[in-house]
Amino acid sequence: MAASHTAAPSRPGRRLLRLARWAVLLACGLALAGLAWRWMENVAIDKLRVAGAQRLDGYAVSLENLLSKYDFLPGTLELSKDVIALLREPGDEALRAEVNAYLEQLNRRSKSTTIYIVNLQGVTQAASNWREADSFVGDNVAFRPYVRDALRRAPGGFYGVGTTRGEPGYFFAHGIYHNGRMLGVATVKVNIESLEKGWEQGADKVLLADAHGVVFLSSVPEWKYRTLAPLTPEVLRELETSRQYFSHALTPLGMRELRPLDGGAAIVAAPPPTPSGSARMLSQGRSLAPRNWHFVYLSDLGPAQASARNAFVVALLVQALVLLLVLYLRQRRRLGRQRLRAREDLQRAYDHLETMVAERTSSLQKMTHNLSEENAVRRQAEQKLRQAQSELVQAGKMAVLGQMSAGITHELNQPLTALRTMSDNAQVLIERGRLDEARSNLVTISQLVGRMGALTGQLRQFARKADASPTPAPVAAAVTAALFLVERRVEQERVNFRMSMLSPDVRALCDSNRLEQVLVNLFNNALDAMADSETRQLTVTVDATFTRTLIAVADTGPGIPEDIRAHLFEPFFTTKAQGKGLGLGLAISEQIVRESGGVLRVETTAAGGARFIIELPLAAQETA
Repeated sequence: MAASHTAAPSRPGRRLLRLARWAVLLACGLALAGLAWRWMENVAIDKLRVAGAQRLDGYAVSLENLLSKYDFLPGTLELSKDVIALLREPGDEALRAEVNAYLEQLNRRSKSTTIYIVNLQGVTQAASNWREADSFVGDNVAFRPYVRDALRRAPGGFYGVGTTRGEPGYFFAHGIYHNGRMLGVATVKVNIESLEKGWEQGADKVLLADAHGVVFLSSVPEWKYRTLAPLTPEVLRELETSRQYFSHALTPLGMRELRPLDGGAAIVAAPPPTPSGSARMLSQGRSLAPRNWHFVYLSDLGPAQASARNAFVVALLVQALVLLLVLYLRQRRRLGRQRLRAREDLQRAYDHLETMVAERTSSLQKMTHNLSEENAVRRQAEQKLRQAQSELVQAGKMAVLGQMSAGITHELNQPLTALRTMSDNAQVLIERGRLDEARSNLVTISQLVGRMGALTGQLRQFARKADASPTPAPVAAAVTAALFLVERRVEQERVNFRMSMLSPDVRALCDSNRLEQVLVNLFNNALDAMADSETRQLTVTVDATFTRTLIAVADTGPGIPEDIRAHLFEPFFTTKAQGKGLGLGLAISEQIVRESGGVLRVETTAAGGARFIIELPLAAQETA
């Protein structure tokens, strides 16, 4: 008996053993709930990163579209005879008044902030704000970096705060030349502050910083002209010399990195609009070359943390429910063995357990209802995201139109120069009585004007809004119009163009303008693919079946790998280097063909190149 009492654990020992088991069980339950917390937080952060990256791409496209509208404007001022004459004879006040009036009218039409002309010493000779009390006329702006760059024969671009009015803007500068000799600099100032109005994203924040980390655009006004990190003495001296931000103090923003993430993202403590505290946010960045600007998008982590807390609570409740079920089963087995002696006690325990299960079930139902409401809110957010993506696709269309406009502008420069020269010659020939030669000049001028009209007419046709209803469109005319827009590039890159058509009267049931957009995009992609190829052959084949029209665009480039084809028509997917494309061209083209009732697909040619095939409904042929 003594040995038996020694081997059996004592009552305090059994109690400690039960407590240890419960402690281990509780620790395991908390660990599982913590894993659920971490998993849900990571899932929510990944969704925020995808949405933030898409918004950053949209902001970058909007900014580039705004700046590209004014990039060519300074270079056009050297075409003005009065501007050239004023820089050669700066003492002519009557001529200065005419140039001031011309710049004022040009500034009003282009909707820029200010346009002014600077001589080689950096002194402003004429300005669009000549009527104002703080006119730029007579100011010395040689210290500005964009003026120094333009005087070094490099077109300048610079964002800064004006030293006269304190008004910020982006400055475009371009040298003014006459007979190969620089006479001065033309400068156009544009206000880009209006972009901030489109950056309102609720609790999310957006800011744009320069190469030194100085924030000059932000959805939070209190963050403007603050720095992402303390500036070095060398940078401060450089900014003070150029007066880029004039009288602003440039104090640090005070943003701290809490946890780095892959892909350059991070969890940061961002200062609020008021210095009452800080908030944890997801930081994502996007660089803008070649200006060395940097977009930063800060996403509110409040919803992600709320989702993680909900997952933690649900995990605890599920574990509690499982534990209650286990206890319930154990209790039933125990009551089964003791029902003859303690029926009343068993009934009370059973009732108590049922009440607990009902309470937990009610709690879970309420939690499920709350989760359903959150899912409805999330679906609304996804719908808004899809709408934003559609707007990005439209912005991509405008970017393509801007690139083509730049090419057409380049094509017009030579005819304009020829018109000016031949018109001057015609005037001299008439004065000298050489009418036959003057008539020949006028005939040539008429031909040049006809060519310029064809160029601008083609651009206007390409830019017009597409008709909603499809009509029989001649395929040959669409191919010819699209080739006309890329003809200069085909000639410059020495590409052999070949076209094979079953019949010149083949018509497709679609909108001809939108078909031209698709063909221009496919031609440009083919030219890009053949940039490094020895043999450059662009082939267009037009065929038709009983119900379908087939248009094939083939190149002799390296082709498209199989793993890339599955993502080729997805928005923002591109194989080009950063800054060479947004990945919207093929997505837009596929959408246009699909809306016309057709299919756009890609295959590999026998020579290893790529062949894009457009299938469209065949239109009924017209009969005489």
